[in-house]
Amino acid sequence: MTTEPLRAAGAVVWRGPEERPEVALVHRPRYDDWSFPKGKPHSGEHLIATAVREVAEETGLGVLLGRALPPVHYRKGDRVKRVEYWVARALGGEFAPSDEVDELEWLPPDEARRRLTYDWDAALLRSLASAPLTTQPLVLVRHGNAGSREAWTGADDLRPLDPEGVAQARTLAQVLPAYRPALLVSSPSKRCVQTLLPYSADITLEPLLSEHEHDPADTAALVRELTLPAVVCSHGPVLPGLIADLSGASVHLRKGTFAVLHRSGGRVVRVERYSL
Repeated sequence: MTTEPLRAAGAVVWRGPEERPEVALVHRPRYDDWSFPKGKPHSGEHLIATAVREVAEETGLGVLLGRALPPVHYRKGDRVKRVEYWVARALGGEFAPSDEVDELEWLPPDEARRRLTYDWDAALLRSLASAPLTTQPLVLVRHGNAGSREAWTGADDLRPLDPEGVAQARTLAQVLPAYRPALLVSSPSKRCVQTLLPYSADITLEPLLSEHEHDPADTAALVRELTLPAVVCSHGPVLPGLIADLSGASVHLRKGTFAVLHRSGGRVVRVERYSL
């Protein structure tokens, strides 16, 4: 018998002015309950992509993903189910009833808390007010696996992704639509560019993000100026210092991992780390 938890993902979707938001609740006729949109991942699907897809399928809404909320755990039969949730700002769309979800209601948080069927969902609303709702994402990616530096005989900047790194790049391409980046910036190294290519070929190359030409102060100043949602791909020796300079957090990124820095009012209010 497996002890691994069942996994799912969803979002607390909000709209309106931040000081008076409304959140989206869905009614599932099969269970006759009110909850937040969520669902199980498809095979090989990153949970961030699952959350955005499930919101779209159950509510018809497109969203911009914000900061993560505490995961929810509950029993489902003889297994524990773990549901990852994020704050998500509604960007438009139209609800259409289905057999899975037949009603959607927008409610202020206090009313939503009373309407929700499960206490664990209501607890998410307390976390909603712990940081700003409106944030700008900055996604900092360490390139995917690229084999051994010692085994590569050419110039190191030309070292490509290996098969595992190629798979990580494809997974990243699933994830990035959740953050709707306006700009992709990369070290000129081939392995960095290849990490972003499955998502878009519109990539700005920046030597200050390379291993050999980065300067801690200048690189941080460059990235700090990226005020729109952006993705930055760089290297192990560059990223920890960059993250520390921008946020004060100590974050190590393995190859094929990324950090999301959520910014509000010129400061970083949350740092999250994910694997691909």
